[in-house]
Amino acid sequence: MKTAGKKQKKITKPILWIVLIIIAIIQIFPLIWLIDFSLASSNEMFTSGLLIIPKKIQWGNYVKAFVDGHFLLYFKNSILINVLAVVIVVLVSIMTAFACRRMRWRLSGFTKTLLLMGMMIPIHATLLPNYKIYSQLGLTDTIWALLIPYVAFSLPQGLFLMTSFIDQIPLELEEAAIMDGCGIYRIIFRIITPMLKPSMATVAIMAFLNNWNEFMMASTYLSSPKWKTLPFSVLEFTGQYSSNYAVQFAVMALTAAPAVIVYIILNKHITKGVAMGAVKG
Repeated sequence: MKTAGKKQKKITKPILWIVLIIIAIIQIFPLIWLIDFSLASSNEMFTSGLLIIPKKIQWGNYVKAFVDGHFLLYFKNSILINVLAVVIVVLVSIMTAFACRRMRWRLSGFTKTLLLMGMMIPIHATLLPNYKIYSQLGLTDTIWALLIPYVAFSLPQGLFLMTSFIDQIPLELEEAAIMDGCGIYRIIFRIITPMLKPSMATVAIMAFLNNWNEFMMASTYLSSPKWKTLPFSVLEFTGQYSSNYAVQFAVMALTAAPAVIVYIILNKHITKGVAMGAVKG
């Protein structure tokens, strides 16, 4: 029986590796395709085949994307808005999850359910109502026009994940801190928060990735270039009758690069955070 089990494991392991490699290739291929087309000329875009072998590598596409696409301005706006949104989402998720899971008050369950219902609201359903509200309040074409909805749509997911993480922290730690005279905010930021680093990384990267390439709300609430974000760079190379597709692909590659880098840096923390949130009891 042991011999049969070992043989089965020897057969299963290579199959598992093959399946995982195929899945990895499928996941990575769009990025490879994007970089490949960004290095070709616009005339080579319509050749047959999934990939192109450029006759001459067009590094000039990236130069045009960087200079003519207002890349630095839009990149600065994207970084500022997304960093502020991530910080707010993480802090509010921690405090709200702690209040709903650790503090006993009558409407805690209702409040949590109400906030989590935000995950069921489609973004498109809020565009026109929000635009009317922002127009009346004078918030269109300001940083608040993006910061408010980015936080609002990321918060339910952050709360959902953070409550699972907080459930894994022993209640005895907080009881001991109370016995030593710690206040509520000291417990949250000195005891609970340091133990939530993996989960904070998970919430942060998910909020960042959800908002980084967002275009629907940005195009609805913004018209002046002052607060436009990176996805608008693609439109700089879109004409009425023709578009510079090669440079557009270069813009997309430059836009995707920060998100890929952030994920690579925080990958270990995300894995720990997901594992921490999955363990029950």
